[in-house]
Amino acid sequence: MEIIEMVECECCGLKEECTQEYIRRVEGEFDGKWLCGLCSEAVRDEFKKGKKQFVVVGEAITAHMTFCGKYNKSNNPATRVADGMKQLLRRRRREFSH
Repeated sequence: MEIIEMVECECCGLKEECTQEYIRRVEGEFDGKWLCGLCSEAVRDEFKKGKKQFVVVGEAITAHMTFCGKYNKSNNPATRVADGMKQLLRRRRREFSH
């Protein structure tokens, strides 16, 4: 059985339950930092599109962390949407497990 851990996004503070394998994969892609799905996609988009000509992924991560820091984590719209989705999925999982 896979071990599940609670991890917190280093950009927006969103907490997720993930397998250790998934955590290692994400951290490997983002210079040892764990990013939630929303933040990782934003960083990938910024890096690939070269909006600011980032030389390394770390620069794109830093820019996104700065962007996220402008918002109170509990009041961040992306965090609220993601938290709502997590609650919905947990309820569904409980319904199907009974």
